[in-house]
Amino acid sequence: MLSLFRKYRLVLRFIFIFLGSYFMFSSLYNGFLILYDTENPVPDPITQLVARQSGTLMQGLGYENVDVVMHYTGLSMKLMVGDYFLAGIVEGCNSASIIILFASFVLAFFGKTVSTFLYLFAGSVIIYAINILRIVILAVSIYEYPEYSGFMHSIFFPLAIYGTVFILWLIWVRIYSRWKKR
Repeated sequence: MLSLFRKYRLVLRFIFIFLGSYFMFSSLYNGFLILYDTENPVPDPITQLVARQSGTLMQGLGYENVDVVMHYTGLSMKLMVGDYFLAGIVEGCNSASIIILFASFVLAFFGKTVSTFLYLFAGSVIIYAINILRIVILAVSIYEYPEYSGFMHSIFFPLAIYGTVFILWLIWVRIYSRWKKR
């Protein structure tokens, strides 16, 4: 039994750190979300910020009358051009849970302290920015090419964010493995 533990200690270390950090970050994030799940619910500040930044980027791309307002249910933000509803931005669209997943993986392959935290910060910023871009691309495609909205939301939308996370993980594993060889 002890020889099996020694043989698989690195795998077990990865699993425990990944699951432990994922559980801890997710619990903290869910505790944060509970603050906004009141009798009169409002979207959390991260979701509101993502929605507003998406609207600002659309305006920067030349779309006029872009409006970002809270949905009447209070659970999401509506991204609109004029009276045309483009996207409902809910908590799941704000990239926080994806960043938690990314961070848990990187921490499970913890390298040099400064490099690890710099990579976590840079990767989180990249994921956040890609998320804003994907919301804008989805909204623009719905506005300009509504016949492709199903494809954009079901295929492109997840592929953009999870593909980015996967590439960032691959880069991190390559960096981490170089450190381990030294």
